[in-house]
Amino acid sequence: MFHVKDRLGLNLQRGAISLLGVHTVVFLALICSCRGQSKVIGPSQPVVATVGDDIILTCYLDPAVDAYGLTVEWARPDLDPRFVHVWRDGAELENIKNPSYNSRTSLFVNELRHGNISLKLSKVRLSDEGTYKCLVPGLHIDSAAQLVVGAVSVPDVQMNQTSSGVVLQCESRGWYPEPELLWLDAEGNLLPSGPTETVPGPDGLYTVSGRATVEQRHGSSFTCRVQQSNTNQSRETHIQVADDFFMAPSNCTACAAVSVICAFMFILIVVVLVWKLRQNKIVREEGEESVKLMTESRKTKDLDKKKSKLDEELKKKEEEQKDVTQVIDMLVEVTKQLEEQKKQLTSQMQEAERASEEVTKKVTSVDKEVTEKEGDKTVNKAQGYFKLKEITTKSTWELEERKKGLGQLVVGIERLMKKTMDEANMFKERKNRVENHIEQLRKQLQDRGNSELSSLKGEIDQQK
Repeated sequence: MFHVKDRLGLNLQRGAISLLGVHTVVFLALICSCRGQSKVIGPSQPVVATVGDDIILTCYLDPAVDAYGLTVEWARPDLDPRFVHVWRDGAELENIKNPSYNSRTSLFVNELRHGNISLKLSKVRLSDEGTYKCLVPGLHIDSAAQLVVGAVSVPDVQMNQTSSGVVLQCESRGWYPEPELLWLDAEGNLLPSGPTETVPGPDGLYTVSGRATVEQRHGSSFTCRVQQSNTNQSRETHIQVADDFFMAPSNCTACAAVSVICAFMFILIVVVLVWKLRQNKIVREEGEESVKLMTESRKTKDLDKKKSKLDEELKKKEEEQKDVTQVIDMLVEVTKQLEEQKKQLTSQMQEAERASEEVTKKVTSVDKEVTEKEGDKTVNKAQGYFKLKEITTKSTWELEERKKGLGQLVVGIERLMKKTMDEANMFKERKNRVENHIEQLRKQLQDRGNSELSSLKGEIDQQK
């Protein structure tokens, strides 16, 4: 009886152990099955950040798995070393991470048990841009996150007054990636503008600049907008232009024209003086060579020495020919520039003439209105009309003075052009004489005789 009970108890123990083993195997299989089904979920869109920001690259396990005891790696494949942040055995491994990320990365430790393995990146730099890998080696799963880094700055706008309108100049430094620049009016409409210039700096940041010429018909409020489509960033600056700023300056253009003319005259005088000094030096050298040549002719009949002297004389004449050609080219260029300046002054004079006619019409209109208001008892209104008449009359006088000044400048330019052309013709005649002289010297070198030596002396005396 006792033996039966012992055997029965032993069988029960064996059955319990077997059942427990089966349950354990099933439980472990379920754990492995759950782990195999987990996925790493990263951001679905690129993460956009501005230099200096703190950002989060999201990454989590789905379904959630306790990642505190797992190894979590954040890496950039394009770097060496590639690791950005490594979590292992409940702590960060700082000795294997890339030095550029020191003290700038961290995980949310309290969220690891819920499967949140997102990376926080502080004080973002331009060099941080790239593709990041979120990896859990123990689960053999990973995900990618794209980080786009941008840099922005507020544009600076300046304005200058010109004869054709008001020129607005906009510049903005420290952008990344390469931005674009737009000009807008008060209603937000695009304004016509010149080409935009974008220059990269040594730090990798871009400087963008552009200008637009605006007139009073465009309004008085304008905006310079710099934007970057990839990072969806934009900065803009507004500027208000007063109505009286659109009036063209009366004397600035004339002053610029006078400065240009003076510069041309200075260049012309310097060229003529240099040429004359070289001519005097050449004449002196020719005289000295003539004396030496005559002395040597009396002492020796060596034809080789005569040929050497003729070669040297020919070389000097060819240099003189080259100098004369350069002077002629410079005078022709000065003439072209004077002609262009004349056209610009003529155009400005015509513009001043039209403005004068418009002001005259306004004066006539004011006189007419004042005449019609003589019966009006409102004294202040009449005084306003007289004030307006005084302003328009003063404007008429200024425009007439401007026309007179421009006319004098045109006459002065025409005189300078005539004088320049006369100088050019004189140098052309000089060039022809030098070329004839060179031909004669070459002929003398072929003959190499005593008679050619005497002829050379006569030409040198004539040249003196």
